[in-house]
Amino acid sequence: MKNIFKINLKTSKLLVVTAIVFMTMINSCEKNINLQPFNQVSETAAFQTPALIALSVTGMYEAAQIGYYGNPVSPAYRGYPFGAAFVEQGDNRGEDVVNTATFYQLTYTATYSTSSANNVNYWKDSYRLLNRCNIVIDGVKTAAAAKVITDAQSAIYTGEARLLRAMTYHELVLNFARPFKDTPTASHLGVPYFDKPFTTAAAIAEGFATGRSTVAEIYTKILADLDYAEANLPLKSTMTGNTKNTRATKGAAVAEKTRIYLHMWNMDKVIEEGSKFFSSPLAGTYSLTADPSGPFTNPYGNTESIFGMENTANTNPGVNAALAAMYAPTSIGGRGLVTMSPIIWRLPTWLVDDKRRADGLMVTKSSSVVYTNKYKDPINKTDPSPMIRYAEVLLNMAEAYARKGDVTNGLLYLNMVRNRALATPATQAYTASSFANNVALLGAILDERRIEFVMEGRRWPDIHRLQQCPYFPISGIPAKLANGMPAGSLFTLGTPYTGALGTVAVPYADFRFLWPIPQDEINANPTLAKQQNPGW
Repeated sequence: MKNIFKINLKTSKLLVVTAIVFMTMINSCEKNINLQPFNQVSETAAFQTPALIALSVTGMYEAAQIGYYGNPVSPAYRGYPFGAAFVEQGDNRGEDVVNTATFYQLTYTATYSTSSANNVNYWKDSYRLLNRCNIVIDGVKTAAAAKVITDAQSAIYTGEARLLRAMTYHELVLNFARPFKDTPTASHLGVPYFDKPFTTAAAIAEGFATGRSTVAEIYTKILADLDYAEANLPLKSTMTGNTKNTRATKGAAVAEKTRIYLHMWNMDKVIEEGSKFFSSPLAGTYSLTADPSGPFTNPYGNTESIFGMENTANTNPGVNAALAAMYAPTSIGGRGLVTMSPIIWRLPTWLVDDKRRADGLMVTKSSSVVYTNKYKDPINKTDPSPMIRYAEVLLNMAEAYARKGDVTNGLLYLNMVRNRALATPATQAYTASSFANNVALLGAILDERRIEFVMEGRRWPDIHRLQQCPYFPISGIPAKLANGMPAGSLFTLGTPYTGALGTVAVPYADFRFLWPIPQDEINANPTLAKQQNPGW
C-alpha cells in the first residue's frame, strides 16, 4: 500500500520524536488505507464522511493484519501483530514445533535481545495498531456527535476498535509481562496502556510521562473493552461473505472473554461466558465442523471460526511471514521453515488413527518429517490467521469445569472437540471411567489443547498461564529439539519422544522468560527506562 493516509500534525517538530511507542504510532497512520483518489487525508478529514470513516475502520484491520518491518519508508510486511506473526511467534516460543533454519532461531532458542527484530517489531506494530484503534474510537465519536454517522453505527465501529484493542493488549502482556498469577493481586508490571490517540503534541508529551500499568489494571481495561464490544457488536448472522469470520462480532467478544478469564484463573466466569453460546442471541450461531479439517479447508465460510484476519493474494504478510509460506514444505511450494515436533506428534494421548493426523489433509509429510497442512495456499498466501475458534471456547469450558471438580461437564465439552477427530468414537471416546478424578481429566484436556491447536500459535499463551498451575505446572520455557531440520526417523509413532532436546529449558525465574522492552524505547522514554524487565 502507498503512504496515503497521514496524520497532519501542525508542528513539524513532532516528527523528530524517537520513542517507538509514539513515533511509530504517528507513522502507523501513513499506510494501509486505500483512500484513492485522495493523496493525503488528515485524521480529521478521515471522519467527515461515512465512506471515509468506513475506510478508516478497514485500515484499522489492515494494521492488525499486515504490520510492517524495518524501514517505514520502504516497509516489508510481516504480519505483526495478528496477520501471521502471533501464530509463528506463539508456536516457536513453545516445544511443539521445530524451527528448521535461522528464521525464527532467536525466538525458538530464547536468544533474543533488546534489539531483535521479531520482538521489537511485535511491540512496535502492536502500538501502531493500538493508536489506530484509539484514532477510530475518537473519530467515530466526533462523527456521531456531528451527525455524520448514526449513534448505532458509531457504537459498532467503536466495538470493533475496542475488541482489537483488548486483544492487542492481551498479546502484549503475554510476551512482555509475567502471568496474571505471578503476584497475588496481579500487581506486577504489565505494559504501557494508552486509550487516547497520539495525534497532538500534548498527547505525546503526556504519553512520555506514562509508565507501565499493572497487569491487573490492564486486564480490568481489557474486560471493559470486551463488555462494550459484546453489547454493541453485531451477530455473525448479520454479516456477509468473508466478514462473517473476519470482522469483529458479538461472538468474538464473548469468546475472547472465556480466554481472558482462563488466564485470570476465574473459572466461574469462563463457564458463565462460554455458556452464552448455548442461549440467545448466540445459540446456533457457531458449531464444530463435522471434520477437524473443516476450519481450514473452508477457512472463510465454516461454522467454527469465530474471528481471524483475512489475507488475500494482494494483501498478505508476504513470503517472509505468510503462514503457508512459512509452514508448508518446499515440496508443495512453501519454505518449510517450521515443522511439527516429534514431542507433540508422538504424544500418547494423540491416537494413531486420529483424523488430525491425516496426511494431505491436516498434515503434509516430506521425507517423513511432519508439517502442518492447516494453511494450504503457499502460492497466493490467502489463508486467514486463526485468532479464535469455537473449539477453543469448548475446551476453555472443559478446563474450567475440570478445575472446579465437575467431571461430568468437563468430560462433555472435551468429548465435543475430541470425538469428531476419532476414527471410532463409540469405542475410543473418553468416559468417566477413563479418569481416576478431575485432575486426571484436566491432564487430558491440556493434552487435547496441544493437539487441537498445534501450529495455531496457542502454545505460548498456555505455557505462560500454566506456570502457576497447581496440578500440571510448566516451569519456564520447556526444553525442545535442537534448532534445525529434524530427522524423519524421529516421527515414528508407537512410543513417546524421549530423544535428545538440543534447546535447553529456560527457567521461569530467568529473565529470558519475557521479551525485553525494545532498546530504542528505553533510550528515548525516561519513564520506561526505569521499568525495563529485570535482567535486560
